[in-house]
Amino acid sequence: MARTRKKDDRNLALIDALATLERDRGMPADTIFEALEAALAAAYPKTPGVSATHARIEIDRQSGEIRVYEQEVKEDEETGEVEVLAENFVETPPELGRIAAQTAKHVIHQKLREAERQMAFEEYEDRTGEIVTGIVEQHDPRFVILNLGKAEAIMPYSEQIPRERYEIGDRVRAYIVEVREGRGPTIVVSRSHPGLVRKLFEIEVPEIQDGLVEIKAIAREAGHRTKIAVASNDPNIDPVGACVGPKGTRVRAVVNELRGEKIDVVAFTDEPGRMISEALQPARVRGVSIDPETKTATVIVADRELSLAIGKEGQNARLAARLTGWRIDIKSESQRAAGEQPGGAFEPTAEQRRGRRGAETPEAPPAATEPAATEPPAATEPAATEQEKSPSS
Repeated sequence: MARTRKKDDRNLALIDALATLERDRGMPADTIFEALEAALAAAYPKTPGVSATHARIEIDRQSGEIRVYEQEVKEDEETGEVEVLAENFVETPPELGRIAAQTAKHVIHQKLREAERQMAFEEYEDRTGEIVTGIVEQHDPRFVILNLGKAEAIMPYSEQIPRERYEIGDRVRAYIVEVREGRGPTIVVSRSHPGLVRKLFEIEVPEIQDGLVEIKAIAREAGHRTKIAVASNDPNIDPVGACVGPKGTRVRAVVNELRGEKIDVVAFTDEPGRMISEALQPARVRGVSIDPETKTATVIVADRELSLAIGKEGQNARLAARLTGWRIDIKSESQRAAGEQPGGAFEPTAEQRRGRRGAETPEAPPAATEPAATEPPAATEPAATEQEKSPSS
């Protein structure tokens, strides 16, 4: 009677230990039981007095009773596959022995690590395109490692914002670009992806979450400037005003998260000439002539607005071309009067044409049937920016 009580106590202690392990590791009990059964099956042949080379172990999920079935197997010499010919129930040895216990411990840890990696992969495999928050735990010139809690993410140098510094312990928001499965889940995150800007606006602007305002296109040069085109699905809502927020609070929150990156929010329109005028803000456009066959637009601006329209090193015009999908030639009024050629042509990059991540490809506005000149209304205001529409530098 005493032996039975001792055995029951030992089995119940096993169940309690596995329940504690389940709580601490946060994984299903069946996964832990299967890992323990595999560990004991590997350890059993090393138990003193045992001659069997293969065994199957069953653990009762309720009582914790361990049952051992010795197996007769046949191994294929070419493929290495093992075929079970027969198995016989045997009395469980009272102790598996020191070597068996060490083997069981090693296999349990290995199985649990594999289970944790699989759980982490399953948790993140469908989260591509989401924002995660991690703590920097390692960084060097090649990459940054973020601790996400149950998993780690890697941010390669190419996905970092230029000149942005990361210190150990910093909390960083990043955009999940890819999740790969290998020895463990490889979660690749980015701070330079245009999708990060999209997701930040979705968080800050309730109208975007509700579908009342829609982000049509984004063009970004990470760390410098982003242009975002928005449209309203409700005639009573101003899409630009909704994204900027009262006194600029919403766009300022995004700018702060991106550590000072300039953001231009412009109204999206299906009319190509009008869209190009909007995209070139904060410069004021006097006229746009479009050629739908070559998808080229010639833009006329005042002499004093030429440098503002082009931007520093052509950045403003380059982003406008990416945002609209049109090749843009910019002339000042004096250049047009003198019949001079445009100083430079700005066009979508190859990545944008192929829909890659250099810029989010907009829905192409329908082209006019023939070249036409358009004049933006006199009341048109420059794009809303966090810097209150100061000239780009």
